[in-house]
Amino acid sequence: MTDPVLPIPDDITTPWWEATRESRLLLQSCRQCNHVQHYPRVVCTACSGGELEWIESAGVGVVDSFTVVHRAPSPAFQAPYVIARVRLAEGPTLLTRIVGATDQELSCDIPVSLAWESLSEEFQLPVFRITITQ
Repeated sequence: MTDPVLPIPDDITTPWWEATRESRLLLQSCRQCNHVQHYPRVVCTACSGGELEWIESAGVGVVDSFTVVHRAPSPAFQAPYVIARVRLAEGPTLLTRIVGATDQELSCDIPVSLAWESLSEEFQLPVFRITITQ
């Protein structure tokens, strides 16, 4: 397996990447309309306002779609792995990986919680695990 390609933070994404070093998932919230969004952008996707602030996600959500990848696109990935769209409690969806679960355990609407995967000493990626409920 080869090393993954690392991101190049820019003016918009630097605060997000810096928060991942501390295992914090940040979202943007619009001060004008209260819309919460992810991925980081210059303007609000709801009202086009430019007054965005960072808020920390609770790190919980539900899977609303997923697929199991059996043939990796490059040697940087080890198949099989699960790519999922997670709807966060705050509203935005996040394209991510589900870790620590078999494809038989997965389903849409299953609750998940935030975990972290290290890319390097500088970067972590948010991934999710199935939340065990009692």
